[in-house]
Amino acid sequence: MIRVLLVDDQPLIRSGFRALLDLEDDIEVVAEAADGREGLALVREELPDVALVDIRMPVMDGIEATRRIAADPALTGVHVVVLTNYGMDEYVFQALRAGAAGFLVKDILPEDFLHAVRVAARGDALLAPAITRRLIDRYVTHPPPRARAGNGLEELTGREREAVALAAHGLSNDEIAARLVISPLTAKTHINRAMAKLHARDRAQLVVLAYESGLVTPGAS
Repeated sequence: MIRVLLVDDQPLIRSGFRALLDLEDDIEVVAEAADGREGLALVREELPDVALVDIRMPVMDGIEATRRIAADPALTGVHVVVLTNYGMDEYVFQALRAGAAGFLVKDILPEDFLHAVRVAARGDALLAPAITRRLIDRYVTHPPPRARAGNGLEELTGREREAVALAAHGLSNDEIAARLVISPLTAKTHINRAMAKLHARDRAQLVVLAYESGLVTPGAS
């Protein structure tokens, strides 16, 4: 059973998502919150598999709530997916940097929404859609100043660096395997080892690190 927490200040949005999720046999909505502070408290109480968190909320916004969830060792099993009304929302990349596993646009098709919840529950990042690639290209072109020395990339093997670079371009493990002529399991192993070495919470943070460290250049093929 996938346990989901809804955090959004719009009751109509919450009720719509809840109605959709309640129809699924393998998904349970364990609680709802109307702001980030309440959502953070419920995350600590309920320990959901997936927290669907709106970006713009009163009291505490979704970015700060995501940052606190990601920073809490007791909440490592909680996968945060941020919700936005606009695919190119200026705050989305900040949320990914804060530790979100991905993001969803609120006008997403129902079947895509349900698939995304299951993907997030597995621990996979929601980074495949083309809209996410455009977002990353836009917001990491001029990232905040960050020292590149000692970023941990020197600990990666050549194959791990290649796998991370391909993941940063939105490729799945199967696509990485095909590109590097290795098995999907080996591709997944390279990604997991890179995450461990770089202390990345999930695949989304691994991609953020790849761009911020200069391993990948936005817009490059």
